[in-house]
Amino acid sequence: MFSDFAFKIFQESIDAYHIKDDVCQEFSNPYPKDKIEHLLYRKNWIDTVQWHYEDIIRDPDINPVAALDLKRKIDASNQDRTDLVEYIDGYFLNKYQSVQVKDGATINTESPAWAIDRLSILALKIYHMQEEVNRTDASQEHVDKCRAKLDVLLEQKKDLSTAIDQLLADIESGDKYMKVYKQMKMYNDDELNPVLRGQKG
Repeated sequence: MFSDFAFKIFQESIDAYHIKDDVCQEFSNPYPKDKIEHLLYRKNWIDTVQWHYEDIIRDPDINPVAALDLKRKIDASNQDRTDLVEYIDGYFLNKYQSVQVKDGATINTESPAWAIDRLSILALKIYHMQEEVNRTDASQEHVDKCRAKLDVLLEQKKDLSTAIDQLLADIESGDKYMKVYKQMKMYNDDELNPVLRGQKG
C-alpha cells in the first residue's frame, strides 16, 4: 500500500533529522532524484525542520531580530512545502494519465499529495508524542495523558492511510479523477502582495 510505503520514508527522514536535531544541519537525500521516494523524503524533511522552527519561535525570550529571521525561514519553508506537494501530485498525474475515467466518476475534496502531506505531519506528531510517553523526567499523569493522545494519533494514522489507499485505488480504477490546482500563494509575490508591490515604486 502506498501509505505504508510513504510512512516508512517519513520515519526515515524524521530519524535522520533527530541524529543531530539541528535546524541548521545540512540536508542529504538518500534517494535518486527521479524516484518518488526522493520527493517523499524531501517533503518530510521540510516538515520536520519547520516543526522545530515553530518550537523555537515560541520561545518567549527569543531575540526580536532572530524571531524575524525565523519568520522569513518559516515563510520560505511553507513555499517549499507547497512546491513539493505539487511535485508529488505531478507524479500521480503522470502515473494515472492513461486511466479511462468512468462516466459518473467523482473528484475528491483534496488531491492525493495533500492527503499525503497530512500523513507526513501525522508522522511527526506520532514521533514527538512517543517521545513524551518515553520521558523518565515527567509525571505519571503527563505520561498517561500523552499515551492516550498517542493512541488517538495511531488511530488517525490507520484511518488516513486507509483513505489515501482507497483514493489511489479509485483513481486507478477510473471511479475518481484527479484535478490539481496550483496553490497560487500570494504573500511571496511582489505583484500580488500589496506590501511588496508598494516597495517596488
